[in-house]
Amino acid sequence: MTDSSGCEISRRRSEYLRFIMERGGSVKPMDLAEEFKVDPSTITKAMRELTASGLVNHTPYHRISLTEEGKTCAEFLLRRHRILGLVLCKHGLSRDEACRQAGQMEGSLPRVFVDRMCASLGHPTEGICGEIPPDESCCRNQARTTRRCQD
Repeated sequence: MTDSSGCEISRRRSEYLRFIMERGGSVKPMDLAEEFKVDPSTITKAMRELTASGLVNHTPYHRISLTEEGKTCAEFLLRRHRILGLVLCKHGLSRDEACRQAGQMEGSLPRVFVDRMCASLGHPTEGICGEIPPDESCCRNQARTTRRCQD
């Protein structure tokens, strides 16, 4: 089954987009390098690729910002991570374990499964590591609930 999210990128690129989104949609390249403990040249290369994909705007030595397409992609990535983390936590993993494990597993999880998990949880608004962005294809006309994992 293919991922119909329109956001098929590597795990590390997904982490970069989620980080940018969590920081308001715009960051300095050094923020990424420090957060992910990589050389700034690694960030520059990754941003070139994400720029070519139409997901970010980046001029070297300036801020990196999400494009509209990048924002849509990052919202899906955040939603997928947080819903998967919530499911894992609900099934016995600690918050930290669930977050780590979600990061390992999420890349192969298509939107249709994310939507099914979201529905089975009652369309939660809050995951283990933050707010779960709504998704029109899943949450349309649905009451959303606050579901948190209890450690």
